[in-house]
Amino acid sequence: MRYKADITAGSLKVSESKIIADLLLRGMDKQEWQAAIIEQNVLQARSLETARRLTRLIRGRLEAMEADLWKLVRDGTGEVATHAVLAAAIKHSPLLGDFLDLVVREYYRLFSATLSNRCWEDYLVDCRGRDPEMPIWNESTRKRLRSSVFQILAQAGYIENTRSKRLQTVHIASQVLQYLERHDEHYVLRCIQVAP
Repeated sequence: MRYKADITAGSLKVSESKIIADLLLRGMDKQEWQAAIIEQNVLQARSLETARRLTRLIRGRLEAMEADLWKLVRDGTGEVATHAVLAAAIKHSPLLGDFLDLVVREYYRLFSATLSNRCWEDYLVDCRGRDPEMPIWNESTRKRLRSSVFQILAQAGYIENTRSKRLQTVHIASQVLQYLERHDEHYVLRCIQVAP
């Protein structure tokens, strides 16, 4: 199955990703992770379940990449860290990556001023053609997915904000592009570089 709804657990979550990247770089064992996430509540989550869900999402994203990228997340300035987390999120979620590659790229190509909510619904229909195993999500899940993806686009600078959805030019941080080129992350490079 190519497409999963796990992205509903959160947008880019850059500050939380910096914390998880630090824990990964320290090479903690299972007990140390448990102590950091549950006992010390390093993510400052409101509930135990939220802490676990965020850790699963962010750790899954970051572990799809190498330690070089974790360092960019942990130590990078705002833009570098944001784009590094975006790269990990794209690799972790083809639902996000393909939306950038297939839909957002086309909107830029056609010089469209804004994205529409409708493009998300049309995209999900197209996803089923590419992945017949894809679950049939109810309306609230589809809306949460759209909300998460549009928040990610706003945080990364592709759109002005989630209200206007006005497209903007994005220049991905060179350190992130260099990491992706060095590690032959061709899919992520294609998806992340959709803006003119």
